[in-house]
Amino acid sequence: MKSPEHNSTGCLIVIEGADGCGKTTQARLLADYLRETHPKVLLVREPGGTAIGEEIRRVLLSPAHHAMSAATELLLYMACRSQLTGEIIKPALADGKTVICDRYLLSSVVYQGYAGGLGVDIVHRIGTFATENIEPDIQIVLDVSYETALRRRSMEADRIEARGESFHRKVIEGYKTVTKGMKSVHIIDGNRSVEDVQKDIRRIVSGEKR
Repeated sequence: MKSPEHNSTGCLIVIEGADGCGKTTQARLLADYLRETHPKVLLVREPGGTAIGEEIRRVLLSPAHHAMSAATELLLYMACRSQLTGEIIKPALADGKTVICDRYLLSSVVYQGYAGGLGVDIVHRIGTFATENIEPDIQIVLDVSYETALRRRSMEADRIEARGESFHRKVIEGYKTVTKGMKSVHIIDGNRSVEDVQKDIRRIVSGEKR
């Protein structure tokens, strides 16, 4: 794996997609696979990943906070992301680690910016500040149908998952729309088996061609 200069000697790999796409499972499998040959592998998640971030996560995802405004939601995500970047991701990259992140800035660009209507550009600008301009080396988006995502989601939906069908369809559309022309992004079919999806992810990370 080759790491660009902006991430020092480390490598940042992000797994993205709509709720129910299987990204958490795939991120864990990738981390286990890379640890076989790369001892310095760190798996983190968003929102959360730090003591402060996990507290923010509880507020963000609790169905009790249905009155939360779109702007408040965005800023809480960014606060959580800023803490994770400064406390965990940046030092890990400087130490030469491979960091696998279950969601990153692209999630907010799609969820709050595109599907939520706040605007892709403004979300990206705020996000650049929150992440200290640390960009992923590889972003893998698991593209799934709405029906597949709905079937895979847990019975107890969090505040974001509980939003209506139109919102979640727009999220799926958003991942394909906002990533056009982004060289770090690889969109793969997430409707397939866990094993087939993981094979594609490993090929991408290893720099292999299909």
